[in-house]
Amino acid sequence: MISDPAQYMAIALFVSFVLLIFTGYPVAWLMGGLAVLFTAISVLSDNYLDTFFGVDWGYSSIVVTRIYAVMNNWVLVALPMFVFMGVMMDKSGIAEDLMVDLTKLFGGVRGGLAITIVVIGVLLAASTGIIGAAVVLLAILGVPLMLKHSYDASLACGVVCATGTLGILIPPSIMLVLMADQIRVSVGDLFMGAMLPGLMLGGLYAVFILTYAWLRPSAAPAPLDAEPVSVRMIVNVVKSTLPPAGLIVAVLGSIFFGVATPTEASGIGALGATLLALARRRLSFAGLKEVLRNTMKTTSYIFALFVGATAFSLVLRGFGGDALIEDSLNSLPFGANGVVVVVLLITFLLGFVLDWIEITLIVLPLLTPVLIGLDVDLVWFAVLFAVCLQTSFITPPVGFALFYMKGVAPKEVDTVTIYKGIIPFMIIQLIGVSLVFAFPKIATWLPTVAYGP
Repeated sequence: MISDPAQYMAIALFVSFVLLIFTGYPVAWLMGGLAVLFTAISVLSDNYLDTFFGVDWGYSSIVVTRIYAVMNNWVLVALPMFVFMGVMMDKSGIAEDLMVDLTKLFGGVRGGLAITIVVIGVLLAASTGIIGAAVVLLAILGVPLMLKHSYDASLACGVVCATGTLGILIPPSIMLVLMADQIRVSVGDLFMGAMLPGLMLGGLYAVFILTYAWLRPSAAPAPLDAEPVSVRMIVNVVKSTLPPAGLIVAVLGSIFFGVATPTEASGIGALGATLLALARRRLSFAGLKEVLRNTMKTTSYIFALFVGATAFSLVLRGFGGDALIEDSLNSLPFGANGVVVVVLLITFLLGFVLDWIEITLIVLPLLTPVLIGLDVDLVWFAVLFAVCLQTSFITPPVGFALFYMKGVAPKEVDTVTIYKGIIPFMIIQLIGVSLVFAFPKIATWLPTVAYGP
């Protein structure tokens, strides 16, 4: 399988990265540091052992050109704009109003409060896309309320963690922007392709909650003091839903109908979120500074990872890591679909120890040539990959949604309870991946309708 001794260096580089993740050192600097370290090892080996692995300082200096190309990419301008949109939507307080009104509407049903979390989570996903903000907000609003009404603590935590991660899949999603850039497909195609799978997952969550509440009424009881549904209640829900829904239509509609590029639409979203916050009198100068500061922090984190991942990938390729992966996958006797299954399995396992950004920036560029050679539909694969990566947010020990949940959960909720609650939703995620795999049109139908085959 290994045709070049330098490929052992590629394996050592990747294994070192996975092991050093557990030190807690910032991942961006870890990747960049390993790239420098293994370049130095290669140079020293050439100087003193007469063994040259194909990587020297001249080769590694190419990283400067590659980083410039990344930073000069017009598509990536959408990242800070979508981040700003999400943070500003969080600032506007729309979710609090939705929680109050939807609780009244669904509160009389068994599992109704959990269903409320799913509905709000889907709306937040399509209007914010910031996982940390979504999970924290849903946890603060929903978990104490569900516990107050005698909901099972693990179910309450599980639905919040799972629903909060939908923002990474349902467009506009910063993950889809990154993925489109890495595999060179249209952002609009990925947005359209991920729409139905994202909504499908939300629907699967709701079906599970209703079924679980029916089988175990004590785990998600209906409140005894619930108000009867009235026309006024429905009107209030519609009024609370219209602002985020209008923003979603403005952003995604402008992309889907060809009025604006994703980059231009991100500007529309940022402006729309700011106007909503102003209209609701929830934005001050101090608040604007906070939004800008949080946007800068998130964007800086992502682009620092770009720098580290670019250096890491370059050195990995220099050692023949891309050829090793390509040869390994092409040698599998399973055909194109079998290769996709193997890739998804590896991605799922990597999600236990790596963040979605590292997996996207390191793994996708290495896989793309193989997938093109196997004539795999890249939009379909990217959506499959995205649904699989969403699971990385809820898989221990690096599931960030679990950390966010634990950070704001009531004192009586321990880590074991959170882990127990997320297990059924992990299974639902895998069911979602299986459905998209078995029925590709779930991901490809909407882009085909919009743009043709």
